[in-house]
Amino acid sequence: MAGKNKYQTRREFVKKAGKIVAVFPMAYLTVEVISDTTVSEYVWQIDPLKCTQCGQCETHCVLTPSASKCMHSFEMCGYCDLCSGFLRQGVKDLDTGAEVQLCPTGAITRKFVEEPYFEYTIDEDLCTGCAKCVKGCTAFGNGSLYMQINHDLCKNCNQCSIAKACPSNAIERVPATQPYKPKSGYGVQG
Repeated sequence: MAGKNKYQTRREFVKKAGKIVAVFPMAYLTVEVISDTTVSEYVWQIDPLKCTQCGQCETHCVLTPSASKCMHSFEMCGYCDLCSGFLRQGVKDLDTGAEVQLCPTGAITRKFVEEPYFEYTIDEDLCTGCAKCVKGCTAFGNGSLYMQINHDLCKNCNQCSIAKACPSNAIERVPATQPYKPKSGYGVQG
């Protein structure tokens, strides 16, 4: 009996290589799905009690405009006469002109409700995440404006560049089942 040839034929080599090439993408996809599932179980979010309104969210997010947006807790504020998140300090005319607004993009709108109250709302499409309105509301108001990350926009980066730049460590991973951290026990209006 002749011994088995220890060298493969070209046909056998191509057959084995074809099996390896066919299995490799399946293994890669399986690992990719597992890692996406792990990442999607947690999302990035801003703790409004730690946030110092530094403006880093606007400039460090990988998205333009930032996925970080101003939110308004109507339960805390409701209807206001004057909004320190809407108006600049020391303005003489209390109108809606751009020169009196604190927001550089005009993302906060004011709608008359009844004398002397107005309703203030945030247009997320215009909001760049600069946090100027939040800083004004926290300094002179009741803090009903606060920053949150909009998960419809956020790419849920493995290493959030805003979290790395945040001086107060206010951005952290939270369970995706409870993605928004409400301020002072109130729910998020949004």
